[in-house]
Amino acid sequence: MASYIAAIDQGTTSTRCIVFDHAGQVVAVDQVEHRQILPRAGWVEHDPMEIWTNTRQVCAGALAKADLVLSDIAAVGITNQRETTVVWDRHTGEPVYNAIVWQDTRTDGIVSELARGEGGQNRYQSRTGLPLATYFSGPKIRWILDNVDGARDRAERGELMFGTMDTWVLWNCTGGTDGGLHVTDPTNASRTMLMDLRTLSWDPDICAEFGVPMSMLPEIRSSSEVYGHFRSRGVLGGLPISGILGDQQAATFGQACLTPGEAKNTYGTGNFLLLNTGTEPVLSENGLVTTVGYKIDDKPTVYCLEGSIAVTGSLVQWLRDNIGLIGSAPEIEQLASEVEDNGGAYFVPAFSGLFAPHWRSDARGVIAGLTRFVNRGHLARAVLEATAFQTREVAEAMNVDSGVDLKALKVDGGMVNNELLMQFQADILGVSVIRPKVNETTALGAAYAAGLAVGFWSGEKDIRANWAEDKVWEPKMSEQLREQQYHEWQKAVTKTFGWVEE
Repeated sequence: MASYIAAIDQGTTSTRCIVFDHAGQVVAVDQVEHRQILPRAGWVEHDPMEIWTNTRQVCAGALAKADLVLSDIAAVGITNQRETTVVWDRHTGEPVYNAIVWQDTRTDGIVSELARGEGGQNRYQSRTGLPLATYFSGPKIRWILDNVDGARDRAERGELMFGTMDTWVLWNCTGGTDGGLHVTDPTNASRTMLMDLRTLSWDPDICAEFGVPMSMLPEIRSSSEVYGHFRSRGVLGGLPISGILGDQQAATFGQACLTPGEAKNTYGTGNFLLLNTGTEPVLSENGLVTTVGYKIDDKPTVYCLEGSIAVTGSLVQWLRDNIGLIGSAPEIEQLASEVEDNGGAYFVPAFSGLFAPHWRSDARGVIAGLTRFVNRGHLARAVLEATAFQTREVAEAMNVDSGVDLKALKVDGGMVNNELLMQFQADILGVSVIRPKVNETTALGAAYAAGLAVGFWSGEKDIRANWAEDKVWEPKMSEQLREQQYHEWQKAVTKTFGWVEE
């Protein structure tokens, strides 16, 4: 009897394979980072072939670390960085261009062109739940077809395939050019701007307006079902692949936010706050996106409101790699702890423009409020506080859209081990912040989706039973100070607007 479920977590900076037991506990992890390719300002790319090599490596590594054999694993789930776009040749399996990453802003001109139509930036919101923005996959596909020699002609002839990273990994895992499955799930499809939220099918009119041939698009199937099996070559040969969830929806599922009104916030490369709104999509009037939360087999689709923040954990990486103020990411907490507050400095990291709730692709990062009093500790603290301030902006928009005030926030992701940040998050929100015992909620959500499809877990009650609280931070800041600092943050945000001119 197989005792474990594996999840492939293809993220923005690395690829991991994590093995879980029935209690949702981590048994083994293997992880390999991939290159961040930055050809010019605002452009971010990954090498899809490098990621496919790393995927094979981490699957073998996770099994080896736990001394497991194939028969120990019941099924495999996939979770992935969303919106990142790959276009490849269906006959050779070769990408026609590097993967264009979700953070990339090169499609600003395409987005502006499309926004000149009726409805402006919200032209497609009623059908897709999304504002026109460089964030999503549709404009990235268009850019590749318009800018890679011969790509549009090849796409029109049916020679090219598109996928987000789940589709790229699944296609290769199931055989690639030798019968690989060209499939995605609704959570990832809902991030392309090409899928109708209610029918969960590609919208032919939007595809035509974007100039994307529908022959490129993968089949949309549920988030939890047996899609196929691993190719015979490789360490996981023959195992069923039975779950796909975009990373933030996977974290929502892994955090057991299965009832309308339950929310989680993931602190990773960016931050993503998702609120379960039930089986009817709620369209935002305050800068959030409406997205598919999950669809389990043939059960009704569950939707979420989402606040997407582009730069949080990657700001700490920037401070380490580009500026050299710290030698490793964990050092920032110690440095920030050397001062009592931010010294009046605010850092708005609009490196890729501003995502929710502003959606300003013309914004660029600023540090505001500098005086000679500010030192390296204050800057470190301002970097951490930027994550908490951006989260409050999104939480306030979510409160208005949903009509439900946030009472507590479940958190996960790499930054939740930073206790100074978590305390400040509770302070600036004015609500409890709760960290679960199992922090690998993204991979766990994909594992749950895969395990439900093969009967490893029996249903939502198992997922709820596995969730357990690790630590809670309660707000300690006075309301006067909270509102003063938030007001100053909002002033700093306005200084980023309009930096990029057409």
